[in-house]
Amino acid sequence: MANKQKQSNPKYNQMAVLKRVLRELKPRMPLLILSLALAVLTVALTLYLPILTGQAVDLIIGPGEVDFSGVLTLVQRGLVVVAATGVLQYLMNLCNNHLTYRIVQSLRAQAIRTIEKLPLSYLDGHTSGELVSRVIADADQFGDGLLMGFTQLFSGVITIVGTLGFMLSQNVGITLVVVCLTPLSLVVAGFIASRTYSMFQLQSQTRGEQTALIDEMIAGQKVVQAFGYEDRALEQFDEINGRLEKYSLRATFFSSLTNPSTRFVNNLVYAGVGVFGALAVVSGSMTVGTLSAFLSYANQYTKPFNEISGVITELQNALACAGRLFELIEEEPEAPDAPDAVEMGHAQGQVNLDHVFFSYTPEKKLIEDFNLAVKPGQRVAIVGPTGCGKTTVINLLMRFYDVNSGEIRVDGVGIQGMTRSSLRKNYGMILQDTWLRSGTIRENIAMARPDATDEEIVMAARTAHADSFIRRLPQGYDTVIPEDGGGLSQGQKQLLCITRVMLAIPPMLILDEATSSIDTRTEQKIQAAFARLMEGRTSFIVAHRLSTIQNADVILVMKDGHIIEQGNHESLLRQNGFYAQLYNSQFVMNE
Repeated sequence: MANKQKQSNPKYNQMAVLKRVLRELKPRMPLLILSLALAVLTVALTLYLPILTGQAVDLIIGPGEVDFSGVLTLVQRGLVVVAATGVLQYLMNLCNNHLTYRIVQSLRAQAIRTIEKLPLSYLDGHTSGELVSRVIADADQFGDGLLMGFTQLFSGVITIVGTLGFMLSQNVGITLVVVCLTPLSLVVAGFIASRTYSMFQLQSQTRGEQTALIDEMIAGQKVVQAFGYEDRALEQFDEINGRLEKYSLRATFFSSLTNPSTRFVNNLVYAGVGVFGALAVVSGSMTVGTLSAFLSYANQYTKPFNEISGVITELQNALACAGRLFELIEEEPEAPDAPDAVEMGHAQGQVNLDHVFFSYTPEKKLIEDFNLAVKPGQRVAIVGPTGCGKTTVINLLMRFYDVNSGEIRVDGVGIQGMTRSSLRKNYGMILQDTWLRSGTIRENIAMARPDATDEEIVMAARTAHADSFIRRLPQGYDTVIPEDGGGLSQGQKQLLCITRVMLAIPPMLILDEATSSIDTRTEQKIQAAFARLMEGRTSFIVAHRLSTIQNADVILVMKDGHIIEQGNHESLLRQNGFYAQLYNSQFVMNE
């Protein structure tokens, strides 16, 4: 099983991510301003408390010389300040949580909308596990980091500014000692932070790669076990897990250095304040109560640096995850319909492919100078070896991919001049891979025509020979099935998809190995139903089992992106060419 994970160079550096985050914050600026205002009030009350403490200390002159009345008043005032601080802090956290999760909700919604508009080329080149990792895990990591930033970063910065202002008003000399030592903390934190971002970026990418592998292995567990792929899958997982361990350890190592390094510098600041403050008290230029408040402010001044260093570590991880999420959100969507695109009505079914060239990658040629003219109501079968371009032709007809050059026309109108939705409404498509959503059997069938009556749904199921097994289910048509059909067999799931097309009755049909998962007896009944359904409708049938396409009006034999033979079943057998070889390999040799 090939892992399609791509190690792309992220286009978002830290500054680009920060600018993108600010763009997300702009519509929510009133809530952000309210959070900042609450942070200012909270910090102001927190800084007022040491002043009350210092005044209380100064009222305790010595043994037997205590102003109890004054101290009691200050204690009561202090309790009011603590209670008010608690309430304001609760409101601030409420705002921050609301702000953070609204942003995460918005980003996830943007990511899902982007995924729905991405071209198939992007989805073919990225695993579903990687996309899930970006939308779920990376969004969660970003939200956690953003919440910590709002909660601690704002309060920390305001605390630093407030304490610095108070200390300057009390003693300029001691304040200068604090200010001179503080940059050491910032330099250390900045040096470490610059190295943690790249590690967290690699960690996030590798985690997405691991999620993709796990998703792939679980989804294909039967295939893994059937082909004895367990050991190779484990080796692949161990290799990715080892890289994730290495990047995680490096990121954790560098980030864990931040806090103790800044704490060491901050302890130097506190010691310096204590020494110079004691000298000021001895000289009489400062009271003991003021020194007590000064030491408290010095501690509060340095504490945010410790918190901010921790926040910076989380922000490195959050920004790395946000970068991956933003890359997904800003991926180029599928080219929109042309401004003058026409709405296609009920098609007659005339399809022309003129000099069509197409390849998924420029270096690997696939379809070259492909020409085909299909009359209304014709049944066109496409056969050939794997990789010859059969399904690619279907992708081009449905405009899942656009041609590199040439033109495809339906009823004489180029499909690139039509809206995709109106073009696709004219096709009924049944693939080898089934798709069912979580819901009742009735809802799954009615996806083709939401306004269909119960009688029409039952009639379509009878036509597709699905009615009998549906009625045997616990609640019949009201039986709820999980995503992808749950306990239904592959054949039953395919019968439901066939019933869906029988209900829609579109003017054109595409059958890509439509009966590959159905037993031979049921297949014969389905073929009869298809024969009735295809009467008067242009039909394209891709099949490996040649028994299913012998009655086709035209059989196209493809090889290496070219039509090498064309005709009906009998004429192709008489040519004794490639089609005859395919037919003989399936029937004559078995006989």
